[in-house]
Amino acid sequence: MPIQFIKLFTYVSFALLAFAGNSVLCRLALGQGLIDASSFTSLRLLSGVVTLIVISLVLNRGSGSVVIRQLTKQNSTKTWLASLMLFVYAATFSYAYISLDTGTGALILFGMVQLSMIMIGALYGNKLHYSEWLGILVAFAGVVYLVKPNLSTPSFLGFVLMALSGVAWAIYTLLGRGSKQPILDTSANFLRTTPFVVVLILFTVHDAQLTNWGIIYSILSGAVTSAVGYAIWYLVLKDLTVTQAAVLQLLVPILAALGGVLFVSEMISMRLVISSLLVLGGILMVIIGRRFLVRR
Repeated sequence: MPIQFIKLFTYVSFALLAFAGNSVLCRLALGQGLIDASSFTSLRLLSGVVTLIVISLVLNRGSGSVVIRQLTKQNSTKTWLASLMLFVYAATFSYAYISLDTGTGALILFGMVQLSMIMIGALYGNKLHYSEWLGILVAFAGVVYLVKPNLSTPSFLGFVLMALSGVAWAIYTLLGRGSKQPILDTSANFLRTTPFVVVLILFTVHDAQLTNWGIIYSILSGAVTSAVGYAIWYLVLKDLTVTQAAVLQLLVPILAALGGVLFVSEMISMRLVISSLLVLGGILMVIIGRRFLVRR
């Protein structure tokens, strides 16, 4: 087996596990009341800033001047919008996991990410094939099935917050397309979330609830499963097609659900299994349907 393939497989596996790990760590911290959602979000983003700057310094062989120049050279509306979307994603992600199970939250998040990117593309002139429309309908049916028979399965507020998180992450991803220095750009985006974090802390400081384990889970989420996970994912994207990258991310809700069982003692319901099959199957139809049918 070629060394390059083994290296790529290892990096991709770590990145996907990191994405799922974010859901597990957030649920561990918030589901057990070890920390409040605002503090988790703030510590996650701030620890991500520190870690990404260190990674940037290492990749630039310790040249602090290069890193500082890259972090400060862009100050456009687009870059600030990207940072705002990153903050909205992280904040709504945390508040949603107060009431959602690990697998359910990951399913809603990555389902909305894919569907949002598809619909945004359609709005900007990317005409959809009938197989893609069918896939969207199947995925939407899976989401509807998940929230029935009543709006508390899962929590309706949790569902709305996680859906918003998915939309924000999709916009953030699209804004970052074509980045020539993705790790430095990601570091800059994390750094620009600091003003939003400060505002969040000021408005929620009276509700702060901190424990040692809550702080540890928050820092692990920011420094390892977010910062390092995103950095490795950007490194391997150049070796993956867009379709391969999208399909691989469909594994994250499944990994997150398994992580919830192993580490958070959650149960996998038949409703979640059926909903997962519908949502992930529908998205898979969207991703590969046009390519297969056009080739035929």
